Amino acid sequence: MRRVAIIGAGIGREHLAAYRALPQQFDVTVICDLDRARAQEIAGDIPVETDLDAVLASDVDIIDVCLPPHLHVATAIAAMEAGKDVICEKPVATSLADVDRLEAVSLATGRTVYPVFQYRFGIGVAQVLHLIRSGLAGKAFAGSIETHWRRDADYYAAAWRGSWQGEQGGVILGHAIHAHDLMGVLLGPVAQLNAQLATRVNTIETEDCAAISFTLDSGALITSSASLGAGDDTSRIRIMFEGFTVESGLSPYAPAAAPWTITPRAVSQGRIDAALAGLVAPPLGFEGFLQAIATGRDAVTLAHGRASVELVTALYMSARNGGQTVRLPVSRDHPLYAGWRP
Repeated sequence: MRRVAIIGAGIGREHLAAYRALPQQFDVTVICDLDRARAQEIAGDIPVETDLDAVLASDVDIIDVCLPPHLHVATAIAAMEAGKDVICEKPVATSLADVDRLEAVSLATGRTVYPVFQYRFGIGVAQVLHLIRSGLAGKAFAGSIETHWRRDADYYAAAWRGSWQGEQGGVILGHAIHAHDLMGVLLGPVAQLNAQLATRVNTIETEDCAAISFTLDSGALITSSASLGAGDDTSRIRIMFEGFTVESGLSPYAPAAAPWTITPRAVSQGRIDAALAGLVAPPLGFEGFLQAIATGRDAVTLAHGRASVELVTALYMSARNGGQTVRLPVSRDHPLYAGWRP
């Protein structure tokens, strides 16, 4: 069993629920937040601490970083240097230079960083991945991603949100990043992209609308529409393969929660059903993410986190140059390698 300290009681609340569902693998021994009252709201009988240094000096095995983005890298590095493994909320960093710093410290200390990408886990994604790996999907033709959520002024009441200093990015960094990661899981790397970003919904510094076109290494063409100006919160992913078309439900934060709709094209429904018979899917969301760490199977790695940050870097580069085509990978001499903050 691995002992865990949750740092930050905001999204840390959801992490705690997942740890409690895996009592044989993890034991949350402390929750750390500068706001003691907020931490105590979720802690129950778990001790609460306000001093991060005291937590780093303790006997925990994992530091789970649930802080605003601008604090992720420094906290993760301090944790690794204190001999702890790290679980870190997205984005793991806000520049490729900082990801490389994390990789260097990880190599030097022998500690591991697990970026949080919980959309990967659950029945819907497991079914699609299984069909792809079985060879039934065939070539991916095209697809679409929708991240249409509602974020009003109350969401930005937290001073760090909506600012380049605190949040360090908008809808493509804090919201659509999960769906874009899932695109990579299902379809492979991005070869090039074009992006248009705008701030149209709230009076904030960062973008809250995006229109993106991806061309993948495989040749598949994917569009991504993201906005924080929707009437409600919905997400949808639809992909056309040679063998069939798959479509997620509309759940905004857990697209793998339910089986996806699979519509046959070149592969019969009978073959699809037979391939999926007996499939055992990982638990949904954070619980599946943590189970993968515990078992060592399909765990999210720092390399996956780097690919995500690289994609965001390319998106900002394209948008700031009139939607020009940006090719990946991003090199160390790229203008935004050290960060995209204006």
